[in-house]
Amino acid sequence: MTTATKANDTLSAPVPQPPVLPVTFRPTVTRAVLLTSAAALFVAMTVMSLLLDTLSGGERASFIVTAALFAGVLVLLSRPKVVADDSGVTVVNLTARRRLAWAEILRVNLRQGDPWVFLDLSDGTSLPALGIQPGSGRARAVRDARALRALAEARGAHGAGPAAPGTARDNG
Repeated sequence: MTTATKANDTLSAPVPQPPVLPVTFRPTVTRAVLLTSAAALFVAMTVMSLLLDTLSGGERASFIVTAALFAGVLVLLSRPKVVADDSGVTVVNLTARRRLAWAEILRVNLRQGDPWVFLDLSDGTSLPALGIQPGSGRARAVRDARALRALAEARGAHGAGPAAPGTARDNG
């Protein structure tokens, strides 16, 4: 294998057996850190606003609202996941959710230096799947990407598994 090929695709190792469905891929350590930080930040800022005697009621309220906004952003950052089931894949990124039939996924890519997995789709576009990201553990991200690739190859347009037609998109 050449260095260029290795740099282009870190998933080129033999394809493992697809995992049992349904399966959810998400950066669990990152999620735990973000949710714990959100709770700690909200509690600390709320307690601080209540303990400061020099603050008026409006200032206290603005502290608590600011804490809620910061915590909300951290919760939003903890949202990404990829859920695979018999009929397809649901990709949940920061603010959007997209449902894909297996036949729509042509390839699962995680190249050296990529911040997360990209799904090459049958409509010619590429969809980032933030639920599989090497930032919190490269080996796990590569393992999860290989598992998703094995599922896509087994159930997709070239596989023998079932595929539901159409795509659904929402912002929930």
